Order: sequence, then C-alpha cells, then structure tokens
Amino acid sequence: MKVGFIGAGKVGFSLGKYFKEKNVDVTGYYSKSPESAKSAADFTNTKAYDAISDLLRESDTLFITVPDQNIGEVWDCIKNLDIKNKNICHCSGSIASTAFFDGEKLGASIYSVHPLYAISNKYASYQELQNAYFTIEGSQNHIKDMTDFLQKAGCRVIITTTENKSLYHCGAVVVSNLVVGLYALGGCILESCGFTKEDAQQALAPLFLGNAQAILEKGQVEALTGPVERADTITIEKHISAIRNASVKSKEELLQIYLLLSEQLLAIAGEKHPDRDYTKVAEVIQNEKHSFNI
Repeated sequence: MKVGFIGAGKVGFSLGKYFKEKNVDVTGYYSKSPESAKSAADFTNTKAYDAISDLLRESDTLFITVPDQNIGEVWDCIKNLDIKNKNICHCSGSIASTAFFDGEKLGASIYSVHPLYAISNKYASYQELQNAYFTIEGSQNHIKDMTDFLQKAGCRVIITTTENKSLYHCGAVVVSNLVVGLYALGGCILESCGFTKEDAQQALAPLFLGNAQAILEKGQVEALTGPVERADTITIEKHISAIRNASVKSKEELLQIYLLLSEQLLAIAGEKHPDRDYTKVAEVIQNEKHSFNI
C-alpha cells in the first residue's frame, strides 16, 4: 500500500515518520505551504508534491492530516479528481468518515483513522505512536484491509462506528483535555493555601505522574487510594467544609466537581473492596448533591 499525506503539520509529520519507520511505502506530502511539504518530506525521506493530483496518482491511500475545519475544503478539491479505488482517510477524533459524504458513490473507500494520542511535537511524537491505540470506522468493503495494514505497521486497532464517533471522542477528551482542567483546579486550591503558582504546579507533578503510572501498571481499581477508597467519611466531610469556606473562585462549581467525581470513585472503590461498607460515604455525597439539585 502506497500512502500519501495532504497536510504537513504535527499529525502528518508524526504519522508519516511512524509509517516510514515501520517500512510502509510513504509516497510523500502535499501542503498549501510548499515549505511545510518539503520539511515533512525531508523528515521522512519522501517526496514533496506540487499538486494534489500527482500525489493522488502515485498513492493508494491518502491521509488528510489538516485541521478539522479544513477537512471539508480539502475534500471539495480531491473529490473532483480520480479517486476511484482509493482509500481516503482523515485523522480527526471528533469527525466521522461521513465528512467524505459522497466518496463511496465516486468509487472511493472512506475512513476516519484516529491515533488515540495527543501529538504535541512533530519531530518527536512519532516515537510514542507504537504505544497508542488507533480507531477506525468507515467503508466496509476494505475495512479489513485497512485494519490489517495498520496492524502490520504495529498499531493496536479498534474498529468503531460512525454513530459512536462523538461519544468515543468525548471519552478521550475526558482523560486528555479535562484532566488538564483538574490539574489546574488542584493548583488553584494549593495557591489559596499559600503556594505560589509555580510551586503548586511543581508540587503536584510527582503526585499526578505517580498516579498515572499506577493506573497504567495496575489498572484503575488497584491504583485507587484516598478517602473514598478508605470509606473515610470524616475526611470527606472536612473537604466539603473546607471548600465551602475557601477563598477560591467558583467554589460551588468546585464542590460539584468534587462530589460528582467522588461518586464515580465509589463504584471503583466498591469493586476493589466488595466487603467494605461505603453506605455513609454515599449518604454524605448524595446529601450534598441534593443541595445543588444534581
């Protein structure tokens, strides 16, 4: 399979380099910025193309690795070219393969192929893609071939559906983006206790990284610690009182977050300690939730 890329940003750089390292036949890159296409081609030891039609002609599969808002614009361009028997893919986590809405009528196979990884560095992130899962959804006629291609390139692949695309992306956002919000929230709480912003960020880092590593090594059930896991009602009540009396912005929202996440932990704690009585903890959380009508 010969693979070409339209778009030479972080995802295009990383995926092309990863494929190249796995001995995939990568043809090269087209970008609206010729300099970007050349940089990506140099990085992957492939070719920079001046025209999409040339890249399309020399490729079996095209990965459109442009920002989400530009996928439709690129599709409007390439759907007027000879795409018969081509695999057309984008790498958006939130947009389904139906972005190429009339692709199958034009003889192409259409796919959304998403690496479940936050690609942050176009020169280094490719090294981590071997640890990432990839999801794929789209045309059924060649989905096995596409899955086999990704698996032979060392990817762990999950086939999903168009209908589940947004919910799948929501799950990824909870663990990736929303965790950043939780980290910032924890920092703000420490700042209200006298930490500088820099000290708060640095002080939380070992705790955050150690917990993440424990989840990876032992799973979420065995990694769980803290007052909910211990059924420590007294500490939980102290937390609630401290939040109510804290000099922090939006403390009602903070308390709601604390309660909702603590309730989520109850189910995990019950799985870890099926013989432990969590009734009082549940009552405290529920009573506080009722005050917010949640």
